[in-house]
Amino acid sequence: MKTIHGVSASKGIAIGKLSLNKQTLEKVLRHPVTDINAEVNRLIAARTATERTLRGLHQKALRELGEEDSLIFQIHLMLLEDHDYFDSIKDSIVQNKVNAEYAVWMVSNRFYLLFSQMENEYMRARGDDILDISQHLLRYLNPAFAIRLERLSGRGIIAAADLLPSEAVRVDRKRTLAFVTRDGSQYSHAAILLRTMGIPYVVGLGEGFDELIHAECVIVDGSRGDVILDPDPAALHEYEERERKYQEHQKALRELKGCPAITKDGYRIDVHANIGHAEDVDLALENDADGIGLFRTEFLYLGSNANSTEDGQFEAYRKVLQQMKGKRVIIRTLDVGEEPGTSQWRYRDYENPILGIRAIRSSLQSRGVFMTQLRAILRASIYGKVAIMFPVITSEQEILDAKRMVRQAREELEAEGVPVAERIELGAMIETPASVIISDLLARHVDFFSIGTNDLTQYTLAMDRNNPAIAPYYNLHHPAVMRMIRIAVENAKKNGIWTSICGESASDPQLTQFYLSLGVDELSVAPSAVLEIRRAVRKTTLAAVQEETLHKFCGEDGQNL
Repeated sequence: MKTIHGVSASKGIAIGKLSLNKQTLEKVLRHPVTDINAEVNRLIAARTATERTLRGLHQKALRELGEEDSLIFQIHLMLLEDHDYFDSIKDSIVQNKVNAEYAVWMVSNRFYLLFSQMENEYMRARGDDILDISQHLLRYLNPAFAIRLERLSGRGIIAAADLLPSEAVRVDRKRTLAFVTRDGSQYSHAAILLRTMGIPYVVGLGEGFDELIHAECVIVDGSRGDVILDPDPAALHEYEERERKYQEHQKALRELKGCPAITKDGYRIDVHANIGHAEDVDLALENDADGIGLFRTEFLYLGSNANSTEDGQFEAYRKVLQQMKGKRVIIRTLDVGEEPGTSQWRYRDYENPILGIRAIRSSLQSRGVFMTQLRAILRASIYGKVAIMFPVITSEQEILDAKRMVRQAREELEAEGVPVAERIELGAMIETPASVIISDLLARHVDFFSIGTNDLTQYTLAMDRNNPAIAPYYNLHHPAVMRMIRIAVENAKKNGIWTSICGESASDPQLTQFYLSLGVDELSVAPSAVLEIRRAVRKTTLAAVQEETLHKFCGEDGQNL
């Protein structure tokens, strides 16, 4: 018996035989071409065929998984229509006089690398979507590239180098117990689909993936991210019992819908959901979120240019606000490394891009883009309860400049006769040591703080959370980070404003008592974590754990910061 450690991408436990998918796509060879027009026409025909396939996958996902998850294939269609992507392929054919297959391969890999270097984890996972589209194009350009998962002859567990969304949606759910992959991301669209289907999924097995070939029976622990090869009778019994308890736990969580997150001694905290695009609101509602604590807006700038226009953004914000029916929706203004181009942002090759012109710095430099977004938010404000927050704030001046632009946007709209909500809360994201140290000053200018623990942790510890070599040292529970959070919360309270925690640590049940003890007003987590955190709150007696919890996470002098 041997255990291989990976990363949990979809929870659950599966026990069964392994089907190893050995097919891989080799590097596409470059061939010179003389008839450039014919090669471009082959590419256009492949795009037409790919569009037809993606529409079919969209309809299949719509029937079987619902509107939210079917959107994945609409995103693929948008990316396929993206001028930066498709025109780059055509330009490669024309300028380099190469075969269409090679042009698709090279451009797709370049875009994949672009996404993989992005700071945001959700955006990094979009690289898989580019690879999925490129494989469709390659299949139609040359049948030799028609890669498909092996069909299982019985119920089993599929192992593959990676899993693409179009492959995930074709899964035979009656036969497939789980997936394990050598590569992959918990934020990929394939992972999202499998979570919706309830199929366990472990990614990132790395070199351990090669050892699967020797296993006859496998246990996939989708909750811990472990794969157990040839388990002994004791391990089999243990995991069968754990699977039973897991199903009971899921049932208990579903029963918490409609119940507030209140401790046993009466302290209430709101549990909101993070969303990446408008369609995610369905999942937030399904999990009974108290509101939207973080609406990431970067997605609107991908694909079709129409989404990033004022009207396109307005429609996305309006839809979310209407669906939330009066529950607060916090929209984070654009957080990218540089001003977006027509439909795709570009990052310059700086050594430390996350320390450059990003977030509020980028918005204040690219005022046209910023004003378009602010106008769209203000126009949508009459359809619900909206709040605006500005990312990566490091100075009072940034807040003052941002607020000035909000006022300007309001004045323009009112002069045009466009109605705007009378009261819109404005907030600052606390994500850097600088913002924590001056949080007493920042609190004078905003209605709330949203503490982004992902960036705050990496900036405080000087550790890139995306660097695998740093993983053993990267610690969300580090006393320095906990003290940073406490300082920000206390300065917020002194100035009469409320605080929210968003980021990975907000969904960590081990830290729930800590945030309750600080007096945090809101936790914002992935939709799937809402009920789990609500359960942790309802099990807590705050008065009994407050002093001990602060001492545990802040250190010996935690009471005297």
